Amino acid sequence: MTAPRSDTTKSKAKAGSRTISWRARLALVLFMVVAAVTVWTTNRALTHRFTESTRNRAELRLALYSGNLLSELRQHAIVPQLLARDQTLISALQSSDFSLSTQRLISFVDEIGAASIMLLAQDGRTVAATDRNRLGSNHRNAAYFVDAVRAKSTVFSVIPREVGGYRFTYSRRIIDATGVLGAIVVEVDLQKFERAWAGISDAVLVTDSTGTIILATEARWRGLKEGDALTLQTPEGAIQRAIRATTDWTALPPDAYLQGEAVMRLETRVPFQGWRMASFTTYSSVRERVNAVLALEIMGFAILLALAFYALSRKTALRMALFQRESAELRVLNARLQREIAERERMQKTLAVAEQSLAQSSKLAALGEMSAAVSHELNQPLAAMKTYLAGARLLLNRNRPDEALASFGRIDDLIERMGAITRQLKSYARKGGDAFSPVNLGDALASSLSMMEPQLRQRHVKITRILPEEPVMVMGDRMRLEQVMVNLLRNALDATKSVADPEVEILLAAGETATLSVRDNGVGIKDFDNLFEPFYTTKQPGDGVGLGLAISSGIVNDLGGRLTARNGQSGGAVFEMQLPVLVDGIEAAE
Repeated sequence: MTAPRSDTTKSKAKAGSRTISWRARLALVLFMVVAAVTVWTTNRALTHRFTESTRNRAELRLALYSGNLLSELRQHAIVPQLLARDQTLISALQSSDFSLSTQRLISFVDEIGAASIMLLAQDGRTVAATDRNRLGSNHRNAAYFVDAVRAKSTVFSVIPREVGGYRFTYSRRIIDATGVLGAIVVEVDLQKFERAWAGISDAVLVTDSTGTIILATEARWRGLKEGDALTLQTPEGAIQRAIRATTDWTALPPDAYLQGEAVMRLETRVPFQGWRMASFTTYSSVRERVNAVLALEIMGFAILLALAFYALSRKTALRMALFQRESAELRVLNARLQREIAERERMQKTLAVAEQSLAQSSKLAALGEMSAAVSHELNQPLAAMKTYLAGARLLLNRNRPDEALASFGRIDDLIERMGAITRQLKSYARKGGDAFSPVNLGDALASSLSMMEPQLRQRHVKITRILPEEPVMVMGDRMRLEQVMVNLLRNALDATKSVADPEVEILLAAGETATLSVRDNGVGIKDFDNLFEPFYTTKQPGDGVGLGLAISSGIVNDLGGRLTARNGQSGGAVFEMQLPVLVDGIEAAE
């Protein structure tokens, strides 16, 4: 009886095993069907949704771009009308004296943000321009000159460049009671929009009323019709990198094709002389966002499937083996952690010793920096004293004691200045605490030039000073301001050592701030990042230690201003010191 019961048990077990296997297979098939339907539905719904979202964002960007372009055009449309009424320019055309006209145009160009401004005489000759290379050029036959002279209003012109692309200008004639005196031409920098558009994922183009492309993210498109441009080359940047096989995945029909690939094309009208703007956006962002969601779904289904197989196939023996293996790994990990703890404790001790050494090195570096600063700032008065002593010796030998006494008086002033410099150097390490008083920047500049007189005598440098008629007053320390001016003048002289005809231009102006500009015609500045750092210098060893600009920048900051540097448009370097101007005893906010 035992054997039959045993066979019956085995048969029941086999039947139960077959039942479980059939149910598992059915559950697996149902699971795969549900997963496939879910992925397909999600893909279709999200593709439609993200495509519409991408189109809406592209439309918003296109509206923003067209608005910015129209704003730039309207902003510059009024400039020629204002400049045509400028009495200074009218007087220059009437008197044929254009010595200050270029400088006046340069003062306007930064405020209005134009690419360039030209003043043309009655015969089309350029008599003043922000770009000095254009002075003397003749524009008699240029459309912007001919149309402006004939028209009574401002004329907008699109001029092809010889190197490709277009120039966009506003021009207007300048008249007086006798008739037409000349014309003012303002060039609008619309290429900056191309540079801004080049960094986005869209390809953008702007066409004029004839359908010719005048602005585009792809340089080779300019001057072509849109159809010819699209067959010439695909849009620059993201279009080339991002187009993948997205045509079959899009829920909406594509607007255009570039080299057989689908893109989204949007167009809007720019309310300016019949201009239109179009953009091309790929579907790659839609595919990436949909794929990210689908990947999460597929990963979730895969995890559920793996867990199901794991639950069915897991056995007690394997679980025990896994526990034993994990226990062994934990013991190995514990030993490794103990070794890492011991290593960290050793490194902390080493770090403490290194911190003590670094603190000592910092103290020595600070002492060295202050010693170099004292040497640098005292070098200029000492050089001046040496020159005055030599002059006094010659005057005494020639029996001219009165003039020699004047030189001794200057030496006494320099000795007092050296004492003041040693006191003022404390401000390089600690701010505040000094009493300020009203200072006339014109008088301080004259005193600084007097100190630089020995160096100016040795070098044949053309010094040009442009000062306002009214005094320019600021609140500060005159000794420290003269120290900054001397440093800027000395740097300008050093920068023109390798120039055949050295020139230094000093411009003092007062507006919302008091601005002192020192411009030279040297080689310019190559490294702006380290320019105001201590001990940075481009001079030969022995000519300087690189502390002049660092100290000057600290002084100007202490006085509530700022010291900046840039390269001039015609070469050389320009240093500008800006300080709050003092008006009726009240210091203006910067």
